[in-house]
Amino acid sequence: MGRRDEHAVSRRQALRLAGTGIGLAVLGAGAWGCSPAEETGASGGGTTAGGGQGGDTDKGGGTFSTPPPGTAPKPLWQQETGNDNLAGIHALAVIGDTVVVSGDPLVGRDVVSGKEKWSRPGITIPGAKLITGGGTLYLASAEYDGDVVGLDPATGKETWRSRLGKEYEQPRPIAADDRHVYVLAGILEEDLSSPTNVIAAIDTTSGKISWREQRDKGTEEFGITAAVVGGRLAYTDYRKNVTVRDAATGRQLWTKKIGRSNYYRFAVHEDLVIVPDGERLRAFALAAGTERWSLANEEFTWFNDPQVLDGVLYASDGAYGMWAVDPGTGKQIWHNKDLVGSAAEAWQFAKVGGTLYGATEHDKKGGVHAFDTATGKLRWTYNDNTGDSEKWYVVAAGKRLAVMHAERLYALPAV
Repeated sequence: MGRRDEHAVSRRQALRLAGTGIGLAVLGAGAWGCSPAEETGASGGGTTAGGGQGGDTDKGGGTFSTPPPGTAPKPLWQQETGNDNLAGIHALAVIGDTVVVSGDPLVGRDVVSGKEKWSRPGITIPGAKLITGGGTLYLASAEYDGDVVGLDPATGKETWRSRLGKEYEQPRPIAADDRHVYVLAGILEEDLSSPTNVIAAIDTTSGKISWREQRDKGTEEFGITAAVVGGRLAYTDYRKNVTVRDAATGRQLWTKKIGRSNYYRFAVHEDLVIVPDGERLRAFALAAGTERWSLANEEFTWFNDPQVLDGVLYASDGAYGMWAVDPGTGKQIWHNKDLVGSAAEAWQFAKVGGTLYGATEHDKKGGVHAFDTATGKLRWTYNDNTGDSEKWYVVAAGKRLAVMHAERLYALPAV
């Protein structure tokens, strides 16, 4: 039923952890430094505004700009969050002028000021992925009743709801576009087990199921990363599969085995899906699955999760290198090999102007790196100096960056 209702320890991780002893070089003597207490703000999550750095004008009357190379910026504001660290790349989202963090309560904050716009306790399950499509935020219902709910990210109000069916166990959205929200759900047996599962598309207008396809028995329901591009639904899973379906009908177009599991992200570019496969990046045609190109790294050096931003593919690797690649041809644009001791491995990227921002995972002295997009050189690293080993997140938000670390949310200048 649909309605519009305005009222209603992998090998890779072990290797990374073993490498946390490789520290960052000390930033320039003029770096702005704060103690952990200063960086995390006052107790209770009150907003702490930055400003007075010169540059762009903030709504609060202050101005800001990114600092010169070798100097890390101050946060423009900082807040505590309910982040549960279970939603992977979908734990932090910026939709319009609202930043949302997966957790309970689910909270929407103003990107500019950090002030709370809305709060929805008990609206979704722990670890819910923040899936957006057509301006709607889709979430699995906290009631474990088979419902998928849609929220207006500007207000937090429920605008849509659909039920996949009582015979299915907790459908979880994995991707969305203007026409469908795509979900994964277990098929409940009489003993309440769910050895098999389906992938299905729900029409975002009617709330009815457009198609559903049963996946192979024994296929895991978790570890799914998905994207919709060019009328195709592409996804990878922990069992080292890459699968592409027709987004309109659900028909499987092709599936391939790769040598490594994908943990968080693969990249899409025009008619290609690009996956990290150990020591190689591999690009497959979305339509037929034929391999278009392959880029090899050094022996025993794996590629991390790639991301295409403004027509360039960026990826880090296990040797603390950074790559920029033409996603259409696989040709190297640049490869910075000089980051050992000065940068940690980035797993999530954002780009604003001529700067690439990379969030790191697990590394004690990582944080958010700023790279020059023309050369790959490291400009600065922001770290809150709390010592938390949780992964960092970064999402572009206009002239700002939304940055999350453990249960703290920051805004950094990005111009």
